[in-house]
Formats: sequence, structure tokens, C-alpha cells
Amino acid sequence: MPRIAVAECKQEVSSFNPVPSRYDDFRLLRGPALLEYHRRVREEVGGALQVFAAAPDIEVVPALGASSNTSGGILEAASFARLCGEFLDGLAAAGPVDAAYFSLHGAMQAEGEDDPEGFLLQEARRILGARIPFVVSLDLHGILTDRMLAHSDAVVPFHTYPHVDFFATGARAATLLRKVLGGVRPVTARVKIPALVRGNELITETGAIRECIALSEEIEASGTGLSAGVMWGNPFTDVPELCTSSVVVMDDNEEGARSHALTLANLFWKHHESMQVPLTSLAESVRLAAGVRGGTVVMMDAADATSSGASGDSNAILAELIRQGYGGRVLAPIVDPGAVRQAFAAGVGGRIHTTLGGACDPARFQPLALEARVRLLSDGKFRSESFGWPWDAGDTAVLEAGNLTVVVGSRPVSLFDRSWFYANGQNPRHFDLVVVKSPHCEPRMFADWCAKLIDVDAPGSTSANLRRLGHTRCARPIFPLDEGVEFRPQVQLFRRG
Repeated sequence: MPRIAVAECKQEVSSFNPVPSRYDDFRLLRGPALLEYHRRVREEVGGALQVFAAAPDIEVVPALGASSNTSGGILEAASFARLCGEFLDGLAAAGPVDAAYFSLHGAMQAEGEDDPEGFLLQEARRILGARIPFVVSLDLHGILTDRMLAHSDAVVPFHTYPHVDFFATGARAATLLRKVLGGVRPVTARVKIPALVRGNELITETGAIRECIALSEEIEASGTGLSAGVMWGNPFTDVPELCTSSVVVMDDNEEGARSHALTLANLFWKHHESMQVPLTSLAESVRLAAGVRGGTVVMMDAADATSSGASGDSNAILAELIRQGYGGRVLAPIVDPGAVRQAFAAGVGGRIHTTLGGACDPARFQPLALEARVRLLSDGKFRSESFGWPWDAGDTAVLEAGNLTVVVGSRPVSLFDRSWFYANGQNPRHFDLVVVKSPHCEPRMFADWCAKLIDVDAPGSTSANLRRLGHTRCARPIFPLDEGVEFRPQVQLFRRG
């Protein structure tokens, strides 16, 4: 009976967020608790477990599951050391195993370690042995490093953006691992593409990227195809190997893997210049919103997207709305633990003189003085609308200041749907303008029904205006940070055993 170790470690980091991530930001599941949790939620590990459960000859050996409650800044060194220690201790406690499945993200960064996932795989090899197969599922926003590829037998990236294939990706990875145990011999080809991209053309249902995804699925469905995809990385994780990668895994077919990886890379490069989101200045965004009569305007503040690693405390749009005297009803989210403490002290119905914004990233955002009424208080615990995942924004207050309704949390939480608004009694459809702190949401969340959607060029540590951020670590030249970037594709092959 093959024994398969299962472990998880996931976080996405913005190097430009000044607030460090810490050990306490992670949800930790040890041993059987890892299996119990993932049998209830449709994440990658859950998909893998479903595949393994269909094979009665497989024994699943759970190690550690570590998943950040949200994206954030660079993980502090002591927290990384503690997290790594527990992750590797969990693998050591698993005892002898015949294979391992790892659910990783790919866009972590820690103080003193630019490639945490590669480090974990390298150390896992030392513990579990050089010969057993490792299969790794990854977010397509992960940064695919040489060390990750050197210490794994195959990687399986997401295919969808916005991400809706967590469960399916885990199932693909587990199916591949079973094939390896059955005798297939993976060979991986990777092509690095000098591009950092954002924007609507990356939406897999409608954008140009769908050509790459369709080809990836065709490769995986072929006789010797095992895994294929494009990982365009997280442009806010400023590390030396940051870039886009095409990756193809074939069964004992180096030439096929090489050819497909080149085709995928060239197909992506054909569209790369369109993969930048057109942004509207703050001032013009508010003017456009004021001109809409009837319906809800959605202002996408991707620069403060907590799901991409931002701090969540931007008040830039609120300040501009006030400056221009926008009169419509506004709904906005923000992180400000000090304002929340004041609200709890005042109680529901109380009035407070407070400031909003700049609590986490004061270099970018100046506190905005407001007199507000406390409309609602909560513990900040809720489940995401998209997947039912448990989120925790800490103590939360809904404040009303004139035409502004602001949902204020104590700590960042991912905001790629409407669940935080709903959990705090606010329906976005009842407002004239809603600030959404996410680069993209599933269309049904906002785009399908709003009167106008505006991508705002606001300040923040996850700004789609990439040249504004100040990259210093990634390899140059790279699009769009540099002019006249040329693409001369080179294939790297990775094969173990």
C-alpha cells in the first residue's frame, strides 16, 4: 500500500507592503485535522484527497497545513523559521513514505529567503529522500524557481483567473502523482518570459490568455501530456526570479515538452503588450462616477488589494470623493484597528471623532479625519461568498459619515467577492458607488450588474501601475518596467532520476 505524505504551505506576498507577515497570520492544521478541514472545503488539498480516496490501495499521511489568512508583506525571519520548523517536523513525523503531494502557492517571500517554497522542497527532499516522487500544485501567480523545479518531479499550476479551479488543480496534481507511482517518467520544460502583467486580458473566460489555457488543456489531454500552463507570477513579489514562465510536463518526452513550452511562451508573448490594465486617474475617476445617473459605479482599487498582498488601509479614493464633493451614497472597505477600537468604546449608535486610513502604510496614506456614527459592530468572522472559506477580519465596525458608509476591519482579509459587505449588513446594490479592493472578481460579483466599472490609478503596494512601485530585485530588462524588451526564448529541462 503506497503511503503518500500531504502537506500545505501557502501565502502570497507584496514586497512593497511595509507591514511584515507573521506566524500568527497563518491557519495551521496538524495531522488528521488537515484532512478533516480539507474534506469540507474545495481547495487544492481537498481535490487531491478526493482522488486518493478513490484508490483503496493508497494511505494518505497528513503532515502540516499552513495557509495565510490573507496575503501580506514579507514574512519576518523568526516567523519563517518557526513555520519551516513545524512544516518539516510534520514531514519527519510522517515516517517512511512512497510519495508526497505539496499544496504551495509560489509567491511567498521571507526575510533572508527569496524562495521559501524552493527551500521547503529542498529540505523535504533531505527528510523524505531523494528518490520518492514529489508533485506540487501552484497558484499561477507563483514564481517558478529553478530550485522548486529541481526538487519536484512535476508542478501543476492553476488554469483559471479569477481562480475557480482550486479543487480541480489539486485533483489534477493527485492524478499525476498516481501516474508517477504507476510508472510514468515526468520531464519538465520551462521557458522564462521577461514580462510582468496585469489586466483584463488575463481573465481566462474572456481575455487573450484563454488561448494559452486552451493549449495547456490540450497538452494535458494528449497521450503523454501530464501538466501544462503559464505562471505569470505576482508582480508585487520583488525577488530575483520574478518573471512569467511557461511550463510543460510530459511522460518521458523531452522533445515534446520542449516544443510545447516554446509554443506556449511564444503565444503568451504575442499578447503581452495588451496585458496591462488601462487605469484612470483618481481625479478623473471621481468625475466619471459623478456623471453616472442611475445604477452603481464600482471603483476597483487594485492598488490596495489585500488578496494580492496590500495593507488594506488606503483612503485615497475616499479622500478624493470628499475633496470633489461627491454626493452619492458610498460604500468602502478599509483596515484601521484604531478606529475600530474607538467604535467599540462608543457602542452602536455612538458618535466618534476619528481618522481613517494610513494605519498600516502611513508613508502612502495620510489619516483622514471624520466624524462618524457607529452603525454596527461585529467580531469580523464570516465565510467567503465565493467558496465558503472562513475569514477573520478581527473586530469590525460599520461607520457612517454623511454619505459615506465604511466597513472598517482590524486586520486585512481577502476581498475578492462581496462577503465582507454582506456579513456586515451592507448590500452593494443599495449604493451609488462601491470601492472594491481587488484587481478582479468573478463577473457576477460586480461587473455583470454595475452601471460603470472604473479601474483607478490609486497609490498602493499592489498598484497595476507597475513602474510606480520601484522594483529593485527582479532580473532586468523586463516588460513593462523597461523599454524595448526583447524575448529570446530558451528552454530549461528538468528531470529527476
